[in-house]
Amino acid sequence: MNKLLLASAISIALVGSVHANEESGTYDFDNEKDHQFITFKISHLGYSWVYGRFNEFDGQFVYDAENPQNNSVNVTIDTASVDTNHAERDKHLRTEDLLHAGEYPQASFKSKRVELDDEGEADIIGDLTLRGVTREVTLDAEMIGHGKDPWGGYRMGFEAETELRLEDFGIPMNLGKASETVEIIISVEGIRQ
Repeated sequence: MNKLLLASAISIALVGSVHANEESGTYDFDNEKDHQFITFKISHLGYSWVYGRFNEFDGQFVYDAENPQNNSVNVTIDTASVDTNHAERDKHLRTEDLLHAGEYPQASFKSKRVELDDEGEADIIGDLTLRGVTREVTLDAEMIGHGKDPWGGYRMGFEAETELRLEDFGIPMNLGKASETVEIIISVEGIRQ
């Protein structure tokens, strides 16, 4: 599950659909976490789903409408902030069986490139570091929208998702065949600096 959270953080990368009124620039994630989420879901024994989120994360993306090769994203996640709405399970997720948050308090994603398609969607390819293991992952991303906000700023939002295999990031606990992968969904809103 911890890996999912990291992957989610990666999904936040920029998608580069080019429209005349899009605003290029550097965007910091909104400090108010009520408009953005890094969430995950993983099967529970093949019978139901466990949903969770990371409550503490930060990041920044660069969006360049005219030169999409310049698009980038960086995300850091506080692994101890994992929250599945079940205190005992969250405590276990933080242990060396899973996220090992005491030894690896942060997960991170750093994009290497963004590949655009003709429909304005993008693959954000980058390095996800989780539990001390770094692997290349791909986030399927799309721009949700952008524009001026009521406070004089300019905002842009993206949603991305990916799927991670727990064993690829050194998570030793075997949760069974149905729980080998975790789905990560990232929804972020950036404020142009």
